[in-house]
Amino acid sequence: MPWRFLGFIIIAVFFLVFIGFNLENRCSISFGFAQLSNVPVYLTALASFVLGLLCAVPILITLRVKKTRSRDKNPPAKAGKKRGKKGTHEEILEESPFANNGAYGID
Repeated sequence: MPWRFLGFIIIAVFFLVFIGFNLENRCSISFGFAQLSNVPVYLTALASFVLGLLCAVPILITLRVKKTRSRDKNPPAKAGKKRGKKGTHEEILEESPFANNGAYGID
């Protein structure tokens, strides 16, 4: 089931109900140098949501650029090998504390 699509539909229905209840509700918006009168409430809510998204875009772009730069500096390990561990399975096991060297943790 496409859960993202269903979530989108639920959110769209919520916004449509909100708009329907606020069609006749009006407010005034003051910018300090200008004032808008008789603006529908749903437009103010929608505009604030869009402005919030626009303010988040530079942050997202910055994070993506940083992620790309760090990926360029530290390329991912080649397929089949894990980072940090070198050698065959037996060599790694010999160096591990779980190696069967007869000590069994008794010194």
